[in-house]
Amino acid sequence: MRIEKCYFCSGPIYPGHGMMFVRNDCKVFRFCKSKCHKNFKKKRNPRKVRWTKAFRKAAGKELTVDNSFEFEKRRNEPVKYQRELWNKTIDAMKRVEEIKQKRQAKFIMNRLKKNKELQKVQDIKEVKQNIHLIRAPLAGNESSDADKPQGSS
Repeated sequence: MRIEKCYFCSGPIYPGHGMMFVRNDCKVFRFCKSKCHKNFKKKRNPRKVRWTKAFRKAAGKELTVDNSFEFEKRRNEPVKYQRELWNKTIDAMKRVEEIKQKRQAKFIMNRLKKNKELQKVQDIKEVKQNIHLIRAPLAGNESSDADKPQGSS
């Protein structure tokens, strides 16, 4: 079972799903849903449409360069079936997927770390500017409260 990629959004297309457009020069375009097909017909650039994988990669929101992507490349060489080779391949696929998930999570955390530091600096700055709202005006003058006798008003 071959899972194709959508030309527009790079989503998976399973057998029996999606639609195919073949241009006069025999270039094949596969689309996962009518939304992608309509955007393609409107000549929209996938890198400028915010919900596509191309946009996310171009904007630096997703991991783009990694060795684990080499395993997903399409190979058109037929290989003779051997049970042990098949089992090793399945195990390797699971291991590669685990590694890829860890690397993507680490990439996302590193990307979010910058914003956390900026947010912390902005919060400190805001507190310093508006400290009068937090601290009472006479909070530092405890000596004046101690001089007053407590029984009389």
